[in-house]
Amino acid sequence: MSIRNQMILGSTVSLLFAFQVHAADLNGAWANDLSVCSKIFVNKNNQMSFADNSDFYGSGFIINGNDIIGKAGKCRVTSRKIQENKIQLAAECATDIALSSDRFSLRVDSDDKITRLFPSMPGMEMQYYRCPR
Repeated sequence: MSIRNQMILGSTVSLLFAFQVHAADLNGAWANDLSVCSKIFVNKNNQMSFADNSDFYGSGFIINGNDIIGKAGKCRVTSRKIQENKIQLAAECATDIALSSDRFSLRVDSDDKITRLFPSMPGMEMQYYRCPR
């Protein structure tokens, strides 16, 4: 293997490792208000899921690897682009009535706080907090 190919392979492995680190760091249940975590999520058989009537108390989602699960649908992350503390995600999503390709922009504010950004709507942001297990 040439030096150039070794460098490319090394860069690719480093990049994949960075993706896995950030993906693992985002695993868990996320709510827009920490005080309502127990009303939005329940732990069933050692797995987080949505509580009945959770949408009365706030919004949230669960990240498990490449899966993002919301109350109304589920997305599978197909690609990531990481720049400093921002992550651009492309995903294939499904609800009971539709399939779609979506893009998400997240800013990692801390280990337990992320902000969803809406690039097409400057100033629009939604903060989410990691719920305790």
